[in-house]
Amino acid sequence: MASSNSSTLSDSPLNVSETSPRHAEAVDQFVTFWGKMASSWGINRTMAQVYALLYCVEQPLNTDQIMERLQISRGSANMNLRSLVEWSLVEKTHVPDSRKDHYVAETDVWTVTARIIEEREQQEVRPLRDQLEGVAEHLIPDDQALDDRPAADQALYERIQNLIELIDVFERVTGALLPLVKNQNEDVIRQLISVAGALETTSNEQGDDSE
Repeated sequence: MASSNSSTLSDSPLNVSETSPRHAEAVDQFVTFWGKMASSWGINRTMAQVYALLYCVEQPLNTDQIMERLQISRGSANMNLRSLVEWSLVEKTHVPDSRKDHYVAETDVWTVTARIIEEREQQEVRPLRDQLEGVAEHLIPDDQALDDRPAADQALYERIQNLIELIDVFERVTGALLPLVKNQNEDVIRQLISVAGALETTSNEQGDDSE
């Protein structure tokens, strides 16, 4: 991102159709907010901001325009555009009378959500599970019985297995939700959210009654 003495996003004009000052300010706010939100999810902030910018504009942008608007280096722009293309969130396209590569964002929010869920699971959830299983196998090798290990080993193994089971539940929930997102089954998703909300309310009321 730009340093404190660099120009703001609005100070870096693009060859776009005429817009109001409020439009440019709104884009700035959206890009900044999207980057902060994505970083809290463990997604690269600059990558999220590049996507947010492309999501807002009405025509393809080339690398130079993205660099200028976001005040980022060419290396950062190229790396994050490549990642976005790999995630199928951005597509490279051709613009007449230009030799430069241009990029457009996937704007269907259901498709975007599905791709983020899939990538997060592949890049973070599955590797985490593999690492935990590796620790468990190191602690209690296959040729040894859990009951034969010291009490401390057994307790640690149980805690690691609890984490693995939690990830397994998360993967099952994701596996059930993903087809609904891909098929844009909004009614079913809203019903599930409603059921989850009702269960949370019931749980809170039971907790209050037990006090």
